[in-house]
Amino acid sequence: MESHGSQAKAAGQRLLQAETPGKNGLPAVSSGQGGRALRWFTTVVLNAAFLGMGVGAAVLGPTFPDLARNVNRNISSLSEIFVGRALGYLCGSVVGGVLFDCMNHFLLLGLSNLFTSAGLYLIPFCKTAVLLTTIMSVTSVSFGILDTGGNVLILNLWGDKGAPHMQALHFSFALGAFLSPLLAKLAWGTTASAQNYTEPDFDRSALNRSSAGTSYSLLAVPEDKNLLWTYASIGTYGLVVSVFLLAPFFKKSSKQKKSTASDQVARRAKYHWALLCLLFIFFFFYVGAEVTYGSFLFSFATTHVGMKESEAAGLNSVFWGTFAACRGLAIFFATLLQPGTMLVLCNIGSLVSSLFLVLFDKSPLCLWIATSVYGASMAATFPSGISWIEQYTSLSGRSTAFILVGAGLGLMATPALSGILQGLYPDLPIILYTCLGSAVFMTVLIPGMYKLATLPQKQKETVNSKSRDQKALLCSSGINKEANEDAKGAGVHWILKWLT
Repeated sequence: MESHGSQAKAAGQRLLQAETPGKNGLPAVSSGQGGRALRWFTTVVLNAAFLGMGVGAAVLGPTFPDLARNVNRNISSLSEIFVGRALGYLCGSVVGGVLFDCMNHFLLLGLSNLFTSAGLYLIPFCKTAVLLTTIMSVTSVSFGILDTGGNVLILNLWGDKGAPHMQALHFSFALGAFLSPLLAKLAWGTTASAQNYTEPDFDRSALNRSSAGTSYSLLAVPEDKNLLWTYASIGTYGLVVSVFLLAPFFKKSSKQKKSTASDQVARRAKYHWALLCLLFIFFFFYVGAEVTYGSFLFSFATTHVGMKESEAAGLNSVFWGTFAACRGLAIFFATLLQPGTMLVLCNIGSLVSSLFLVLFDKSPLCLWIATSVYGASMAATFPSGISWIEQYTSLSGRSTAFILVGAGLGLMATPALSGILQGLYPDLPIILYTCLGSAVFMTVLIPGMYKLATLPQKQKETVNSKSRDQKALLCSSGINKEANEDAKGAGVHWILKWLT
């Protein structure tokens, strides 16, 4: 009887353990030493890939005059390259979200990184503006795929413990963007001044040689070898990272992938898409304000405040420097604070600093202090928002792509609209009004998102707890029933033995 009872009890415990998910919401399929090693290896490689993406995305700024000279165009007539990059990123985010849900993650990210490396290798060889814009757009498609897939894969790997790793991922991108000008202009140097590229007829002899000798050539070795080595070094780095991204493809099992998919269905909020729409709008305002302030800060400081160009350049460096530094510090703060708390603190900082910028728009001292606070406040907003929503509803490739499309639209629309309005009203600090208005909209959206996210989740947790209690009750009743039957059998056997 003791043997039967212990076996039934052990079976019940195994049943309850099988039904209970791990701490991060995923079944313990990779809790072994090999699974932990694979998770950390993948995380390190993703950070390396985002570092390369940051360098590749930001290298256009310091090398833009060299590229314009390479295609015999002036800077103002080559502005369509930025539109092509933005459209390519949007397409890549959408395509990446669809593909990420239907093919191996490591294969998709590895191939996208390979395409990025190929595009970076080809950019210095482009001799026409159309080809340069096309290759830049294709490269940005790979950037969009990597951005979408990297965010989703970090969430899949770490679950509810992924906030510090999400902060580290976006810090790697900011660090790459910070190192890009150093690599482009200090490591490899430059061979010409930007002044040579601002006029359409900057070099008649070069233009005549191009028309006579290479009029039908789309690709050719650039005269500026520093430009070639800059893009070749970044492309080589991406090629090496691609090898490490593709390595787990041959060892990745489908067991963890199936568990992740089942977990996503279990954690889907009742108002999933309504919540995503609010986050879409939230990131639209956030990314738009960030890029607008960083893009127009130099011109605003020189024309509206009256700073010298050297001071305005230093102010711009302070904004991006505090932005990158605080993204690094956010890795450690994410281990102590919840993503929602960090999101609220970041929004309060951006709201207060942008308000002071509007109130004291003519004060250089206030501009220095508020700019540093604004850059620090904006640093951790995006990764904190991604980590926060994952606590209430799981993000698939499509839903993450939907959010990133909102960020991409903010990247395109807000700076363009702000620039037009600033030109129409040059005496008003339109850039500061844009930042303050975005902060106000974000402040209004946060309580609405929280209310929408928590109400369905609480109901769902109640249902899940009741189902777990019912399963435990059924299991215990099964154990007691088997124990009673064993006891009755033993009693009948003893009575028969006593009668005989």
